[in-house]
Amino acid sequence: MTDPSTTRPFGERLGETFDRLGPLCVGIDPHPYLLDEWRLTAGASGVRDFGLRVVEQTVRGGAGIVKPQVAFYERWGSAGFAALEDVLAAARAAGLLVVGDAKRGDIGSTMDAYGDAWFAADSALRVDALTVSPYLGLGSMTGLIARARAAGAGVFVLGATSNPEARVTQSARRTSDDGTVSTVAGGIVDDVLHDNQIAGDSRFGSVGLVLGATVDLADAGVDLDRLTTTPVLAPGFGHQGARYADIRAVFGPASRSVIVSASRALLAHGGPGLAEAVRRDVDEVRRCLV
Repeated sequence: MTDPSTTRPFGERLGETFDRLGPLCVGIDPHPYLLDEWRLTAGASGVRDFGLRVVEQTVRGGAGIVKPQVAFYERWGSAGFAALEDVLAAARAAGLLVVGDAKRGDIGSTMDAYGDAWFAADSALRVDALTVSPYLGLGSMTGLIARARAAGAGVFVLGATSNPEARVTQSARRTSDDGTVSTVAGGIVDDVLHDNQIAGDSRFGSVGLVLGATVDLADAGVDLDRLTTTPVLAPGFGHQGARYADIRAVFGPASRSVIVSASRALLAHGGPGLAEAVRRDVDEVRRCLV
């Protein structure tokens, strides 16, 4: 996680994680049924223990990225947030790269406050990157993105997501100020690329995209040839149907920019079997990208 003493760009640190440990990302999603299967209580103590076990088993399995789903902690109010803080602290101590899956989206002043909450060096909630929703305009996130960059953190903007309900909105046509017509998802890609270009990021930009692994990205208007230096957070592997063997077919020239996110398919192995499942998947993902 973010070390308050450094402001090295998120994209640089992500590239180092890819080189050392590969792109597999383990979701920390304490669904009620998983708490039951793991024999944990349905409450703040249960989601805390769940998250701590996932962190431990992720490290043992040799992966370098985790993605806690914030909603499962918010469910338990202040005690849930305290549990999340403990999970984030454990991930920080373990040297994992953490993507906070919160999907925040609001007007500029509110997004600035979210930036302080998730990126400030003295915040117990600080993460290496945060998922955000751009449907109030990417411009509303200017302050949040600036805060992320200043902290050496990143932002993942929802582009073309894997849930079927999103297709109508994200594939709808929009006309930009200069008269260019694109899909809504394609326009978000344009905005993200423009932001990274202005910042002059090198290997990977600090602003990335969420592109579902089960999405027809061409149909969504996403040009993958342009995303070789843009981090792509790709949910949908495992439980939702995408296979690691599909990475190259789905993402093409952008394959080596992809954070390969798996949650329920891994977590179904339970606490005792999770490390071995992570180790197996780390190796499989590497083979699929050779």
